[in-house]
Amino acid sequence: MVAASGAVMWLRARRKTPEQREYERRQRLNISGRITDGTVLELREVKEDGRPASQFLLYAYDVGGVSYECSQEVSQLRQPMDLSNCRIGLPASIKYDPHNPANSIVVAEGWMGLRR
Repeated sequence: MVAASGAVMWLRARRKTPEQREYERRQRLNISGRITDGTVLELREVKEDGRPASQFLLYAYDVGGVSYECSQEVSQLRQPMDLSNCRIGLPASIKYDPHNPANSIVVAEGWMGLRR
C-alpha cells in the first residue's frame, strides 16, 4: 500500500504543467512544422480576476483549400517579440502540423512568423 502511494505521488510530481506542454508543442511545430502564408486578424488581451493579462494573437491561413482561424497565447513570448508592431492584416508565416493543420503557431522561441 505504501509503495502504491509512493508511486502515485511520484507520477503526480512528474506530471507536466500546461505551460510545459505548450512549450513542447511550440518546439515540436518549430522543428517539424510546414510553413504557409497567413494573416494576423487581431491581438487580444484577456484579463481574469487576480491574474496578469494574457495576450492572444488571432490569425488565419489556408491549407489544402481549408481555411483556419486560430489563436496563440503569446504572453510568455513577449520578450522575443515586439507586439506593438503587430497590426490587423499584417502578413505572417504560419507553422502547422501537416497531420493536423489546425495545430499551428506564429511565434516560438527562436522563430517568429510576423512580417513587417
